[in-house]
Amino acid sequence: MSNTTIDTAELGEKIVNVLKTIYDPEIPVDIYELGLIYDVFVNEDYDVKILMTLTTPNCPVAETLPLEVEEKVKSLDAVKSAEVEITFDPPWTQELMSEEAKLELGML
Repeated sequence: MSNTTIDTAELGEKIVNVLKTIYDPEIPVDIYELGLIYDVFVNEDYDVKILMTLTTPNCPVAETLPLEVEEKVKSLDAVKSAEVEITFDPPWTQELMSEEAKLELGML
């Protein structure tokens, strides 16, 4: 194992930090805290795949949000490629939001 190998867990954290800079336009909470990110996969080639959902299937940013996620994740030096897959299974519910997000939105 060479020293140039980066830790995929470390890269995962960097990706999460990037995801926390992306907001749902209708809710003042980032998409990570909202629970829209279901999974982040990083393989040994640093190809990133993000499984995410939207608050509703007809969300106004259904076209642009996944692209923004891809672009921002791709901008990380270590990431070779990024692909976002949108799923509505399971559908998003407010239960998926972090405590922080619920607090932010006055739901606690």
